[in-house]
Amino acid sequence: MQTTIDWAALERAALDVQTRAHAPYSAYQVGAAVLTASGRIFAGCNVENASYGLSICAERSAIVQMVAAGERAPIALTVVTPGTSKLGPGVESPAIGAPCGMCRQTLAEFAEDLPIRMAVADRDGLSRMTSLAALLPEAFRAKSS
Repeated sequence: MQTTIDWAALERAALDVQTRAHAPYSAYQVGAAVLTASGRIFAGCNVENASYGLSICAERSAIVQMVAAGERAPIALTVVTPGTSKLGPGVESPAIGAPCGMCRQTLAEFAEDLPIRMAVADRDGLSRMTSLAALLPEAFRAKSS
């Protein structure tokens, strides 16, 4: 079972997949990487759709990759949002992006809590640590129904 979290490896995986995001409507490419208890890393990017509601976030994309590979135990997540160079000239660097509500609830399906590192691409050191419990303190879980 994995106990050490290599945040640099998670960020590299998230940055790599971020470049492949399909974000023609928002121009907001996001990459995410989840580390599982087995030590494997699964990465995902956002994939937008013209109908907007069918879009999938990077965090959920990474979880889908994890589940498709037969894993069910995430222990850490990194999310990378665009920096200035990704948004184009003259655009201010965005704030550090956090997982949306749907992503938080999806993560809660597989983990009671997990550390989450949120970083901005091309801004070395611009990151923030949080946790699933802090982002979703009263998650709806199977035992809630």
